[in-house]
Amino acid sequence: MLKHADIWRAIDRLAQRHGLSASGLAKRGGLDPTTFNKSKRMTPDGKLRWPSTESIAKVLEATGSSFTDFVGMTGEGAGIGEVPVAVAALRRVPVIGYAQAGNDGYFDDAGYPAGNGWDELEFPHVADDHAYALEVSGDSMEPVYRDGDIIVVSPAASLRRGDRVVVRTRDGEVMAKQLARQTANRLELTSLNRAHPDRSLAMGDVSWIARIMWASQ
Repeated sequence: MLKHADIWRAIDRLAQRHGLSASGLAKRGGLDPTTFNKSKRMTPDGKLRWPSTESIAKVLEATGSSFTDFVGMTGEGAGIGEVPVAVAALRRVPVIGYAQAGNDGYFDDAGYPAGNGWDELEFPHVADDHAYALEVSGDSMEPVYRDGDIIVVSPAASLRRGDRVVVRTRDGEVMAKQLARQTANRLELTSLNRAHPDRSLAMGDVSWIARIMWASQ
């Protein structure tokens, strides 16, 4: 049976996993920023206050997380594959300009950054040794990501429908979209900026695809 502390612990860990505060997580889910504040977790007379199932559903959808992921974050320990935030090792990840990502020579055939001399960013909770950061330019990803935002992507992360991803085509086009569907033959992508069209790509035209793990917002 899940306890009051378990649910709130999972909400805090979900926020931390995505580089957010509790209020930032609430905003990401379209909720009032104070929804998950510490002061909202107990009534003035000392009674326990629980988050609504609707609020949890909204932040899970907004972060591309499943309920199974959420339950896995409820335990008192760090959980399988997780490290407590206080002792998490920082990893240096290379930062690549968004325009550079489309140029030949910056990535190998597996979608990993090639070469040296990149700027670097210290970032926790990255299990992928080949994770890297892209600096967003332009307005094609607004309002989700804006010009100057940094997004951390993981080529090794598993992909699920609804994940936000960066895709590079064999022609050198780079785009950030939401994964709608992936089959052996086609990749269906939904635009984050509704002023831009959705895309349907033959898998043979895709150079690589990487899941967006975090954004500096």
